[in-house]
Amino acid sequence: MSREQDPKKIRQEILRLTREYSQLTHGGHAPASERKQMLASEGLIPYAGRVFGEQEVEAAVASSLDFWLTLGPEGEAFEQELATFLGVKHTLLVNSGSSANLLALTALTSPKIPEKKRLRRGDEVITCAAGFPTTVAPILQNGLIPVFIDNDPVTGNARIEQLEQAYSPEKTKALMMAHTLGNPFDIGAVLRFCRKYDLWLIEDNCDALGATYSLPLNEAKALGFMQNSPGIPANGKFLTRYTGTWGDLSTQSFYPPHHITMGEGGAVNIVSHSPLKKIVESFRDWGRDCWCASGKDNTCGKRFGWALGELPEGYDHKYIYSHLGYNLKPLDLQAAIGRIQLRRLPNFVKSRKDNWNYLRSALEPISDKIDFSLPTHAIAWEKGKYLWAEGPRSDPSWFGFMVRPQKGKTGDVRSLARHLDGAGIGNRMLFGGNITKQPVFIQLKRETPAAFRTIGTLDGSNLLMNNALFVGVFPGLTNINLERLATTITLWSNL
Repeated sequence: MSREQDPKKIRQEILRLTREYSQLTHGGHAPASERKQMLASEGLIPYAGRVFGEQEVEAAVASSLDFWLTLGPEGEAFEQELATFLGVKHTLLVNSGSSANLLALTALTSPKIPEKKRLRRGDEVITCAAGFPTTVAPILQNGLIPVFIDNDPVTGNARIEQLEQAYSPEKTKALMMAHTLGNPFDIGAVLRFCRKYDLWLIEDNCDALGATYSLPLNEAKALGFMQNSPGIPANGKFLTRYTGTWGDLSTQSFYPPHHITMGEGGAVNIVSHSPLKKIVESFRDWGRDCWCASGKDNTCGKRFGWALGELPEGYDHKYIYSHLGYNLKPLDLQAAIGRIQLRRLPNFVKSRKDNWNYLRSALEPISDKIDFSLPTHAIAWEKGKYLWAEGPRSDPSWFGFMVRPQKGKTGDVRSLARHLDGAGIGNRMLFGGNITKQPVFIQLKRETPAAFRTIGTLDGSNLLMNNALFVGVFPGLTNINLERLATTITLWSNL
């Protein structure tokens, strides 16, 4: 074989050229710390975007050269690496965060769940009213009843004081809530409530990868938590864990605006109860009973030795189905990209926090006109720092920077959105606002009045719907971008 025909050398050359091509064409997507500053007058400032380098492009091309395509060795490695980073038992990759939410909730309806804990049609799941629709959709898609409590406009998260009012004996079986914009909800209070009534907890962690929550040691141990997440040092006062590691199941999204990306993609984390892994995996993989990975046969050692359902004894286990499932796997190429992104995650999280703090400090002069968010359990922002009450603390991995114009002191939030848009600055409302006001829920309530319940008047959720938006803090933003963003908001507040 000539040197020119050596596949290894050809591969090396392809990947060398790939890195060179990426440097020339994708340099603008590198983390801000790795590229030149954009001029303040140049271009759009998106609210979010892909942040990647030549390593991700090389990983994608290398995976495509292997041509495994369906979920395989890269996926298996990513699942282990994310599970290790978080400190959970298992992680299972899926094709989106929305699919992750669907699988996490659906898994609890499985007949393999103990009867007392199994979710059945007509059971209730507590959630909060303001947020993203696919946190709630799986509840309805499984014939369950969402019970909406209000949101606190300051944190964006659920008003936990309404949990008791939302609880219905014999009907409430689970809580499913998101950490809004990367700000952990009151995990301590939610866990105490779940322990009191023996409820499942699903954390929608799609917007909060890398956020942490700290409980006083005695309280954490009383709830059954004995150690910090990996890589988080002990301090003798608090037990600190990543969000997504406190509940029974949690979910991630790897859509481009999120903390890491693989294009489309998501994950379900099984925090500590290993039997849930096979159930989630079954629903993800067509509902099949077999747990062999693609391309593998007979890992149980009795592929033709099962007698299940009313099938003939010895029916091929790879074609036995215990659930009405889906096919929600991503591609192995996506996982290859995700593995590189995961290595960047600590720096990405730091950048998001730094960018949020920059905006908060820069906008402090107009804090008499605009209300800002606070981390859960913080009581104030003063001289560049949070002030805390005694007890638990949260450390957000911010997805966005939310502002709420004060009524009568500035224009309304719609005028701010138009102003930012006209200045080339991306912005978003808080996702679906009060979900119960969306057309689909109005129609649902009209057709099936008992399809969902609401607690109180949802004033906080309405306020977030009517008077809040967020701008970006993602790692692709430079200080000049952030300065322009803050200046634009300040100029609007003085119109």
